[in-house]
Amino acid sequence: MRVLIPSALQSYTGGAWVDAEGGTVDQVLLDLDRQFPGIRFRMVDEQLRIRRHIRLFRDGAMLFDLDQPLPADGELHIVQALSGG
Repeated sequence: MRVLIPSALQSYTGGAWVDAEGGTVDQVLLDLDRQFPGIRFRMVDEQLRIRRHIRLFRDGAMLFDLDQPLPADGELHIVQALSGG
C-alpha cells in the first residue's frame, strides 16, 4: 500500500510517499513504525486512538477505526491538522 506522509512527519521517512504492508489501518501503522521507528506514536496515543490532530483517508473517506480493513493495492493519506490563527 502506498502511504502519503504529511510534511511534519517526513523527518521520519525522508519523503512524502512510502510503502507499507497490512490488512488494517493498525497493521499499516505498525509496519510504518517498523520501518521508521517512532512514527506511530506521533499518530496513535497510549489508549490506541488516532490522535486528534491526525486524519486518515482512503479513497476520500475519513477513517476513524484502527481496525478498518485496507486493500493491499490502495493508498492511505495521512493528514496532519493545522492550528493557529
